[in-house]
Amino acid sequence: MSREIKLSLVFRDMWQSAGKYVPRVDQLVRIAPAIIEMGCFARVETNGGGFEQVNLLFGENPNRAVRDWTKPFREAGIQTHMLDRGLNGLRMSPVPADVRQLFYHVKKAQGTDITRTFCGLNDVRNIIPSIKYAHDAGMISQCALSITHSPVHTVEYYTKLALELIENGADEICIKDMAGIGRPHTLGRIVANIKEAHPKIPVQYHSHAGPGFSVASILEVCDAGCDYIDVGMEPLSWGTGHADLLTVQAMLEDAGYHVPEINMSAYMKVRSMIQEFADDFLGLYISPRNRLMNSLLIGPGLPGGMMGSLMADLESNLATINKGRLKKNERPLTQDELLISLFDEVAYVWPRVGYPPLVTPFSQYVKNLALMNVMQMLKGKERWSMIADDIWDMILGKAGRLPGPLAPEITEKAAAEGREFFDGNPQDNYPDALDKYRKMMNGKHWEVGEDDEELFEYAMHPSQYEAYRSGKAKVEFLADVAKRRREKEKKHAAGSGSEASAPAGIFALPATPQTLSVDVNGQSYRVTVAFGDSAQAVPPPAPASQASAMQDAATAAPVTDGDGQELLSPLEGKFFLVKSSADTPVKVGDAVKKNQTVCYIEAMKTYNAVSAENDGVVTAICVQPGDAVLEDDVLMIIK
Repeated sequence: MSREIKLSLVFRDMWQSAGKYVPRVDQLVRIAPAIIEMGCFARVETNGGGFEQVNLLFGENPNRAVRDWTKPFREAGIQTHMLDRGLNGLRMSPVPADVRQLFYHVKKAQGTDITRTFCGLNDVRNIIPSIKYAHDAGMISQCALSITHSPVHTVEYYTKLALELIENGADEICIKDMAGIGRPHTLGRIVANIKEAHPKIPVQYHSHAGPGFSVASILEVCDAGCDYIDVGMEPLSWGTGHADLLTVQAMLEDAGYHVPEINMSAYMKVRSMIQEFADDFLGLYISPRNRLMNSLLIGPGLPGGMMGSLMADLESNLATINKGRLKKNERPLTQDELLISLFDEVAYVWPRVGYPPLVTPFSQYVKNLALMNVMQMLKGKERWSMIADDIWDMILGKAGRLPGPLAPEITEKAAAEGREFFDGNPQDNYPDALDKYRKMMNGKHWEVGEDDEELFEYAMHPSQYEAYRSGKAKVEFLADVAKRRREKEKKHAAGSGSEASAPAGIFALPATPQTLSVDVNGQSYRVTVAFGDSAQAVPPPAPASQASAMQDAATAAPVTDGDGQELLSPLEGKFFLVKSSADTPVKVGDAVKKNQTVCYIEAMKTYNAVSAENDGVVTAICVQPGDAVLEDDVLMIIK
């Protein structure tokens, strides 16, 4: 009898590899029965990674989304799995141990069966605690090998990593080929080694299609003993996404494997609904380029999920760069020229910062560092002149051990700035925090939720959760959707000569101002919001006595007049005075030192520190925390 290969639909990753968002919970609940009806999936990836943050950005409750979305699959006997970033939990930055432990109990209670835990540095110290947390919560612990291609990432390296994880209790192993650059033969050898040592340990293969290796890799790992294959489906397969279900099923069937049949009537229902969701609003955040496969991706090795957002990031970065070039009477760059410059710089940066596997968050860190270098050098400044705090933490070892050595130019810069390297357990840098967040929620009269799920959400995503609870997130999201629709209509009208109407959907918005009821710290406020060209998403005022340090900073009116030297924004993004509610913001009248961090620009999923350029006193803070700023906008005045 032929060996069985089981299939898993990575529905969450399909969307986030294509663009910024995943469907809303009402859309997820609608499509789940049709996915089940397809009859070919043993598993479905329902949540994890950016899923929680996406719902918060919608202004929706992510806990309700997980419970409602996983329920039909559990009832149908289909396992649900999610992505877990190990030390980073569900976010880009490290998470305290007590928050990580609560995470597993919450997700199990909400209906998730399997956690796919990975460390972006393949540091087992960041993964092993998650094995215990998963088992304590009654979940299956699937541990991932973050695959990349470099002189230090050999077959022996990955085999040793897998065996160590299994020895520490991992129930399953995932070959996480997040950029699709794993070479087929090499991946087959890794799987064969795992199966030779532990034939009963299930192995699941995950890959993105972009560079073109994935179909050959799937056949190789199956021949070596792989048990589960992650697939995508049209219209979100290929490109920055995953190999298509139909292709994979036909290929494996031809190779003699037992693979499930596909109910094509249900397949067409799911395909149609995916397109409907894209037409509703999700397609506004998907670059057409993300449908393309490109062998240029072999060089930089950037993952499909990150490439989905990269093209959107490049649009604003290109505008910023070209604004400066036009000031100097230089020819504007095209997006292709910027993309090639970025890929070249990634190839320069990556080995010099120790070959971190290019997976979240380190793929973003390497890409952001490369992009900052490109932008700064185009302005005539030095390479490495702007390194975000989170990137420094990676370089210094606070997030785990780097696979390779740092270049002398990096260690010399660290020494010149007085930065110290860390070789201890990364978790020790992040003390327990649940008690602090529980007290904060009590002070705001917020319920901790069923199974402490609201407490977990607040502790995992503090600033985003506050924006969700205040109503600010929903206001900003609706305004952004309306803006993108207008831009799309204008482009369509310019091309067709007639004005197009916005797609009918829940987020189709009127042009007249609307009044929203929002909750802040347990108090109800009514806010009038205009969604026209001059729309500004302004959060409602919160009583200062109940607000955290971040909220106080965010609701205080900016002082825009003052004497002194202007501190300009180095890039486009969102302005913040602090990174977390535990930090103390700079205020007008404070004395600051040259090179002291005084604020942050949040861009490309990292907080970029902005330092004072001279000693002095802050005489004005010119923008409100949370507001969008452009490059060269005045942030502060320091005299």
